[in-house]
Parts: sequence; C-alpha cells; structure tokens
Amino acid sequence: MNHGAARSTADGAGAPSRVLVVEDDPDMRRLLETALRRQGYVVDSLSVGTDVVRAAARCEYSAIVLDVLLPGANGLEVCASLRQRGRWVPVLMLTALAATDERVRGLRVGADDYLTKPFALEELEARVHALIRRNSAAEAQTLRCGELCLHVAERRCFLREEEVLLTPREHSLLRALLQRPGIVLTRRTIMDMVWGGTEQVNPNAVEQAIGHLRRKIGADMLQTVHGVGYRLVDPPARR
Repeated sequence: MNHGAARSTADGAGAPSRVLVVEDDPDMRRLLETALRRQGYVVDSLSVGTDVVRAAARCEYSAIVLDVLLPGANGLEVCASLRQRGRWVPVLMLTALAATDERVRGLRVGADDYLTKPFALEELEARVHALIRRNSAAEAQTLRCGELCLHVAERRCFLREEEVLLTPREHSLLRALLQRPGIVLTRRTIMDMVWGGTEQVNPNAVEQAIGHLRRKIGADMLQTVHGVGYRLVDPPARR
C-alpha cells in the first residue's frame, strides 16, 4: 500500500480525512492520488481488489474511491464484502461503463456514488468531498425511538439508559430500522441496507439477525408484519 501525507486539513478543521484509492492502472492511480492530496487528504492506494477489505479493517477511511474493473476481486465484489462486514465507509465507484444496469448493480451492493470514465478531476474532488461531508453529518447523529437510543459515531446503544451491547451486524440493522421508525422495511430492503444486497447471504440471515436484536431490545419494539417485513415502534406501554 502506498501512503501520502496531507499538506492541509481536508475540511479546514481537525485531523485530515484519509481516503483509499483502489485502481489497477498505475497512471490513473497516481493521477487520483495527486488530485486528492492536493485537496488536503491523506491518501493510501491499492491496485488489487482482494486487499481492500483487509485495509479497511486496519484503518478508518473517510471514503474509498473504487474502480470496478480490478484484479483479484472486482469493485462490485469488494463493495459487497465491505457491507457484509458492517463497514459503511462511503464508496465512490469508478467505471468505464456508462450502462444503467452497471450503475444499479453498484448501488445495490452498497456504493454511495458513481463516476463514469473519463471524468474531470474537479468533479471527482467535489464528489469525494460531498460524500465525506454527508457521512460526517450522518455519523454525528443520535437516532432515537422512544427509550431506545443509538449513538451512531460511537456505535453505542442504550435502552432506558442501560447500555445494550450490539454486534456490528446488529448495529447496522438497528441503524437501518431507526432511520425509518414506524415504517415497515421489507426483507429485501434490509438485505440491501445491511448486507449490501449480495446473493451469498444465507436465506435465513435476516430472520436470525432480527431474532438476535429482538432479544436485546424487546419483542414489543421490533414487530413482524407478516408477509411484508419488520418495523421498529415505540410501544404505547412505554410512553
């Protein structure tokens, strides 16, 4: 992995944001690195898709710029693997294919944005900045439903002021439900939001995850709407 030092703070305050560039073409990779460092980011780079998940586990990245066509594992597979492991770092996909179905597949496996080659470096810089800014705002959130509270950035959950210990998967599931309290999420929607919509997921994975989370926060909060999906509610008895 190549590393680069930031010359300034990306957002003007605090520590500089760290971005991972994953591109197998060496000329394009150097071009992306230079452009992002010029914006004040700390930049790491990789050329092989199979190395990305391991790198993301070692380092907290503010964003990943991910080419679709990579050796080892393509960008779609890499993005799906990240989401399966509960890594919700913003991902900007780069592709030479402008087809709609390609973009849809990327978004289904958890990509946050898409940029089709060739592109202007100014647009890349603007999109990365927007992703980091939007994610920073989301991470600062405290999500609530009745007496249930999830501090997103700290990854800590409290129910009636008692801390509830969650696995990374349970945290992702609860976050998805808390973002839409009272709204029924279908099994397909949950798979897309929590697992990245990949086809390798065990058919019973959603039901198992719902069952584990229900035991921790209470069956009265996490309801099954038969034939439709699941929803998080504030039970009347607790109000």
